[in-house]
Amino acid sequence: MSTRSTRRSNGFVAAAACLISIFSASVLADDGVVTVTPLGSHEGEFCGRDRALIFEDPNGTRILYDAGRTVAGPDDPRLGNIDVLLVSHMHGDHVGDRRIAKANQGSCGAPDTSVATLPQSNTVDIAVGKGAKIVTGSEMPAFFAAKLKSAGGDPANSMLVRFGAEVQVGEVAMTTVPAVHSNGVAPSFLTGPLAEHLKAAGVGASVGPPTGYVLTFTNGLVVYLSGDTGITAEQELVVRDHYGAELVVMNIGDTYTTGPKEAAYVINDLIKPKAVIASHANEAATSGGAVIEGTRTARFREMVQVPVHVPLSGRNMAFDGNGRCTEGCD
Repeated sequence: MSTRSTRRSNGFVAAAACLISIFSASVLADDGVVTVTPLGSHEGEFCGRDRALIFEDPNGTRILYDAGRTVAGPDDPRLGNIDVLLVSHMHGDHVGDRRIAKANQGSCGAPDTSVATLPQSNTVDIAVGKGAKIVTGSEMPAFFAAKLKSAGGDPANSMLVRFGAEVQVGEVAMTTVPAVHSNGVAPSFLTGPLAEHLKAAGVGASVGPPTGYVLTFTNGLVVYLSGDTGITAEQELVVRDHYGAELVVMNIGDTYTTGPKEAAYVINDLIKPKAVIASHANEAATSGGAVIEGTRTARFREMVQVPVHVPLSGRNMAFDGNGRCTEGCD
């Protein structure tokens, strides 16, 4: 073979090897899907107190985000196995100061959440019942460790991950990112004289700032969970530029968090993900599974430039490693 033919052959081999490498990396990045299951108060709807989402990695690791009030405790038949609980902050609608007894009670706008969970919380009850870990930032881990111990669980299951750090559970990487909100622990979560003094003073205990989360799944999907937050510079500098979030769960409820217009700005101009799941709408956003015209959810969807997926309770959504919904999205 001539020198020219040899070089041409070697060039073809090198090019083929490069293409195979790129293809292999792409296949590995998209190996399996992450399943997202909303657990709301009313089957097939997106309702006023809905916060809870289950993320299931392709390897089976299951993560419950902000259990809140719409999970019927550890015996909720929709839960299945839970490995990790995430809590963005200590407000009752996220940690669960009360809960539903079962789904479809009350109305979508005002579900029946009359089952008391204090002074522990729905989150702690679920963690103890499932033998799951609670992963939080700030000073929340010590609070949850004490609660787990009081409820008969293992305090070591309360795990810390602060800003800029990372922990892995079941090969899913987790970190906290800043959120702009409040994070006081209501006196009703406490016992003894301290609880009475705080209640009389009209203040709560401090457990540090609230958080959002960034999760990196084994198929390569990077998800940002906003928690309750306003607009922050970190949504661009950290969530987009450093972690490269492709799927965002964004609060849109207004007054307490970003409203539809502000949340749309975060998505369109700061993070620029491939897709977004609306969250924390504080309204009966759907009827018969269809978004109601004029709601915050409808306005948010109209303003956002990427696919907006509505979390209908009990309806699974599947996402590949690039943030594309492959099944179950409207």
